[in-house]
Amino acid sequence: RERRDLILNFAQQNSFKVFFVESVCDDPDVIAANIMEVKVSSPDYPERNRENVMEDFLKRIECYKVTYRPLDPDNYDKDLSFIKVINVGQRFLVNRVQDYIQSKIVYYLMNIHVQPRTIYLCRHGESEFNLVGKIGGDSGLSARGKQFAQALRNFLKEQEIADLKVWTSQLKRTIQTAESLGVTYEQWKILNEIDAGVCEEMTYAEIEKRYPEEFALRDQDKYLYRYPGGESYQDLVQRLEPVIMEL
Repeated sequence: RERRDLILNFAQQNSFKVFFVESVCDDPDVIAANIMEVKVSSPDYPERNRENVMEDFLKRIECYKVTYRPLDPDNYDKDLSFIKVINVGQRFLVNRVQDYIQSKIVYYLMNIHVQPRTIYLCRHGESEFNLVGKIGGDSGLSARGKQFAQALRNFLKEQEIADLKVWTSQLKRTIQTAESLGVTYEQWKILNEIDAGVCEEMTYAEIEKRYPEEFALRDQDKYLYRYPGGESYQDLVQRLEPVIMEL
């Protein structure tokens, strides 16, 4: 508590807002699983002897218990802003969230997980528009794109992934790639490619000739540049946030 008070005093002197994040775990099974999945690969344990890691970390926890005082939402800490994460997300206690940033932190922590998983990020197979250098649009796969989709199917079969989940955009080229896999897939509109607005289905040479000012603006700042009637990469990042949280 003294250390928290020190932080609060410093924040008050410098006009900072404070939001505490506390992780509490009292379930022995959760503790053991977390140690085996996370701590064994920690730089603290280069030898990675599972029994030694378990014994050492349990000793650490006992030492922490002697000095640590959990946040008290009913009395001492009732006026603080914080989230208490209990048993790695089994339960949450949220207290006095004051602004947008704090609410985003809560949103993120309530969607986080520690279960190991493999995530593959894959482009669709080559499309007909790829062949002619056009951006956007909704063209289907080229012959070579279909070959890629089949090769991807073979690769996934070799991996023997249990409970495989496949997400695609709602564009034809991604759907055709997914259909070749022979598994159930889910379409997400927010996974669609960036909307190029008036420049959809044009080549970069055509854009430079037809919209020279826009072409120059895009070259100056590709992240913030927004196509007329379309999106910027910054817009795309914001659009993808729900997908990232779902992952």
